[in-house]
Amino acid sequence: MQNVKERRGKSKVWIVILSIAGVITLGAVVLTAPGRRELQNMVIDNVDFKKLCDGVYTGAYRGTKDSFRNVAVNVTVNSGAVSKIKVTEGALADKQTTEIRNGLSLNDLFDEVIKSQSLQVDAISGATLTSKAHLKAVENALKQEELK
Repeated sequence: MQNVKERRGKSKVWIVILSIAGVITLGAVVLTAPGRRELQNMVIDNVDFKKLCDGVYTGAYRGTKDSFRNVAVNVTVNSGAVSKIKVTEGALADKQTTEIRNGLSLNDLFDEVIKSQSLQVDAISGATLTSKAHLKAVENALKQEELK
């Protein structure tokens, strides 16, 4: 009889723990949904890389629906070409080489931008929203240069 009571007590504890975990997960999904939609619908504009002047340009992406993927970057232009992109703010600011999905990092994304001299590159599959936020920050940096 004592074993049955112990098992019922443990079952109740697990039900409470799983219920709390479910509520937290649901809350996270509900809180991030507007920001996710914003990024899913975001278009990365074309920037004429041929007209860039040398310098270091700062740009940021700031979500209007939430701040979970806010990011800032420095973009270095040498000899009229983007040569370096560094994340300066955001969750991945000091983790640019860390794998974010499928063995790929932000550096891989930025290497494609540098190689193609274009923002029209494929996002990292499985990290599309993160990729788009970072590409938008690069776009905003380069558009600051265009305004000069």
